[in-house]
Amino acid sequence: MFKKILIANRGEIACRVIRTAKKMGIRTVAVHSTADSQALHVQQADEAVHIGGSAPSDSYLSMHNIIKAAKNTSSEAIHPGYGFLSENPVFSKLCVTNNIVFIGPPTNAIEVMGSKSVAKTKMEKSGVPILPGYHSTNQTPSLLKDSAKQIGFPVLIKAVSGGGGKGMRLVHNEAEFDGALDATKREAIAAFGDSNILIEKYLAESRHVEVQVFCDAFGNAVYLFERDCSIQRRHQKIIEEAPAPNLPETTREQMGNAAIRAAKAVNYIGAGTVEFLLDSTGNFYFMEMNTRLQVEHPVTEMITGQDLVEWQLTVAYGKPLPLQQSDLAIKGHAFEARIYAEDPNKEFLPSTGKITWLQQPPESSHVRVDTGVIEGDSIGVFYDPMIAKLIVWDENRNRALNRLTQALMGYRVVGVTTNIDFLLRLTSNKKFIALEINTDFIAKNKMSLFQATKPPIEVYAPLACLYLILRKHMRKKIVSDSTSPWHASDDWRLNASTSYQETIVVEEADLVIKATQNGPQSFNMGFDNTHCAVTGSLKGKHLIANINGYRRTAVVVEEGSSIIIFSDDSSFRFAPKIHYHDKELEEKDEGNFKAPMNGTVVEILVSKNELVSAGDTLIIMEAMKMEHALKAPVEGRVKEVFYKKGDLVEGGEDLLSFEALTDEAAPIKDNLDPKAKANNKPSF
Repeated sequence: MFKKILIANRGEIACRVIRTAKKMGIRTVAVHSTADSQALHVQQADEAVHIGGSAPSDSYLSMHNIIKAAKNTSSEAIHPGYGFLSENPVFSKLCVTNNIVFIGPPTNAIEVMGSKSVAKTKMEKSGVPILPGYHSTNQTPSLLKDSAKQIGFPVLIKAVSGGGGKGMRLVHNEAEFDGALDATKREAIAAFGDSNILIEKYLAESRHVEVQVFCDAFGNAVYLFERDCSIQRRHQKIIEEAPAPNLPETTREQMGNAAIRAAKAVNYIGAGTVEFLLDSTGNFYFMEMNTRLQVEHPVTEMITGQDLVEWQLTVAYGKPLPLQQSDLAIKGHAFEARIYAEDPNKEFLPSTGKITWLQQPPESSHVRVDTGVIEGDSIGVFYDPMIAKLIVWDENRNRALNRLTQALMGYRVVGVTTNIDFLLRLTSNKKFIALEINTDFIAKNKMSLFQATKPPIEVYAPLACLYLILRKHMRKKIVSDSTSPWHASDDWRLNASTSYQETIVVEEADLVIKATQNGPQSFNMGFDNTHCAVTGSLKGKHLIANINGYRRTAVVVEEGSSIIIFSDDSSFRFAPKIHYHDKELEEKDEGNFKAPMNGTVVEILVSKNELVSAGDTLIIMEAMKMEHALKAPVEGRVKEVFYKKGDLVEGGEDLLSFEALTDEAAPIKDNLDPKAKANNKPSF
C-alpha cells in the first residue's frame, strides 16, 4: 500500500481523506493557500505545503505547484478530492508523466465523461437511455436558440464541462434564452474555463437519482446502489438520501446495470457516479457521469458499511475490488444535509464572515459530521461556502428523518447566516415526509419553506429577561467584595422587592419587560399583558429556566451588540436597548444599491444618468463562482455608478445610486442631453 499521499484539495473532503489514510497507516500531505494556512485539514495532515495565494487559480488550481509539492515531499500518489482538479484530464496526465499515481480514473475516461456532449453520444451507442437535446460542437447563438425551439421549452442550458450545479440555467421560453445563454457562458468560463454549452429537454416532476459505481483494473465492476438527490437549490443538492425511496427493485437493478455499462464504455477504473433523471412513469435517462468521489458519498457508506475512500486507495494501488456485487446489500436508510453559510431568504446568497461560535451535534453510530471548519474560521469569497455535511443513519426512512431533524436542532452557528433553519423546515415538511419529492420541490413549496415561524415571544421574552438579570448578577459578583454590603450583588432594596426593567429590541421594535424578584433567582415578569413566574440559573452559555412550571433549556451566545438564544428547534435574536435608531441616518442611504455579499463585479449594464425600467438588470456580481443580478425595483434613473467591471467589492458597499422616476422627474426622460444619449458610456 502507499506510504504517503498528497491531497490536492481543502476543507471537509481533505479531512475526510486524511481520516481514512490514517486508519490505513498512510502518511498524508496537505496543500494550502494563503487563506487556508491555519485550516483544519492543514492541522490534521502529517505534513503541509503552501502552494500559493488565496484565489483558487493561484493555489488549488495550480497544477505546477501541486506536482512540485508532491515531488518535494516524496508523495507516491495524489488524491484530488472533488472539485478543483479532480476531473481535469490535463492534471491526471501530468501526474502520470511525473510518476505519481492519480487516485482517480484513467485520463481518457475523464476526457470522455468530462464533455457532456461527447458522453451523451457515447452513452447512446452503449444502450444507456439519454434525454432529447443538442450536443454538437457548433456554438452559434442562433443555432442554439433554434435547437432549443425544436427540443421544446422548457430546456436546460448546461456548460459542457459543468458540474456542481454551476453553469446551468433553466429557460422557460424563447424570450429568456439570450440572457440565459450569456449568463451560462460567463459562469462556465469562470468555473471551468470552457464556454461551450449543450441544451437538453427539461423534465418537470422528475427525480435526480444517481448510482455509485466502482471498477478496478481487472475488469471487475459493481454498483453500490443509488442516492436520491432531488432536493436542490440553484441546481445544487442540499439534501441527499440513500437508498432512493419508493424505487422498485427492478428499476434499481436496471439503473445499476446501466451505470456499469456507462463505466465500462470508457474503461473506467475507480470511484464514479452515474447520474440519471427518473420521470414519474419510472423511465430513467442518463445526465452525466462524475469521474470522482461525490460530495454525497457518505450516505452510500452508511447503508453499505463500506469506506469508499479506502476502496479508492486500494484500487489505485493496483489491487482488485474488495467485494463483488453479490457481497453488497442495503442496510437501513441514510440522509445527508449540507450546512451552508448562505441566506435562503435572499436567494441563497453566500454569507461571509467569521464563525464566532459553533456547536455541532455529538457524533455516534447514527450521526456523522464531515467538516473542515472549526470555531474561529472565516467563510470567505474564494471557496464554496459549505460548512459541513451532516449525515445520519437508522433502520428506516422515518427513523432516519427523525434523527436528521434532531441533529439539525443541535447544529448551531453564530457569525454567519446559515441554511440550518431552512433545512429544518424542509425536513419537517409534510410533503417531504410523504415522499412527494422531485427536483422542483423547493420552488413548488416556497410558501411553507421560506415563511419562518416566529419564535414564541411568550417563551423567549422571559428567557431574554432572565438572562440579562442573571448576567448582571454574575458580572457584579466578579467585582464584588464579599465583606462589604456596599458591593453586594443581590440588588437589595429597603422595604421593597428588588425590581428590574429590561428593554430589548426585537426586529427593530422595543419590548419592555418588568420583573420583580421574589426569591433567589426567582422572578415575576410582565410584558404586553402577559404575566409569568420564572426561575432559573445561568452557567456559562447554558441557561436553565422554569416558566410557569415548564422547564426549558437554552444556549445563549452574544454576538456584538446582539444576543442569540438557541432553544429547541428555534432561535431568538435580540439586543438590549442601548440607544434609539437614528431614522435620519437610515434614510441617508436610501436609494443606494448595496453589494449583497463580498464578490466581484462581472458586468455593469447601466451608466450614469441612464433611465431604466422596473426589472432591468443593473449590475451582475459573482461570488464563489455563482452570479447574482441586481435589478431595478421600479422605473428610475441611475444617479451614479461607484465601481467598474472586475472590481472586488465588500458586502454592504454602495454599488450605485438610484432614484425612482416620480412625476416630478418625468421630464428628465424627454430632456436628456442628445450628447449624453450618444455617449451612453459608464462613468466612474
